[in-house]
Amino acid sequence: MNDFKRGTPGFGILLGCIFVLGGGLIMWIGIWKTLILIALFAAGYFIGAVKNKSEFVRETVNRVVPEKKDNSPIDFRKEIEKEQEVQQAQGFRHETEQSDKDEE
Repeated sequence: MNDFKRGTPGFGILLGCIFVLGGGLIMWIGIWKTLILIALFAAGYFIGAVKNKSEFVRETVNRVVPEKKDNSPIDFRKEIEKEQEVQQAQGFRHETEQSDKDEE
């Protein structure tokens, strides 16, 4: 089993065989039937290999879509005011940079 670890020639041969099999399936039965077959295989693997399915799904979803830290509603007026302040500060800096260049 150590021959099939990632980065070994055995793993490369294994993946090569899997890709040849996948290519043969695509040519023999078509792309959509092959995708359905892969999805069914993945579902069967999930059902057979994962002991605590609800915990696995919860952890996977939390990893993909993290929980929102702040549940308070967005105050658009405050957000707009903050954005305007930032833009004014950047505009002020830009104007002072231009005046510094003009003085040189």
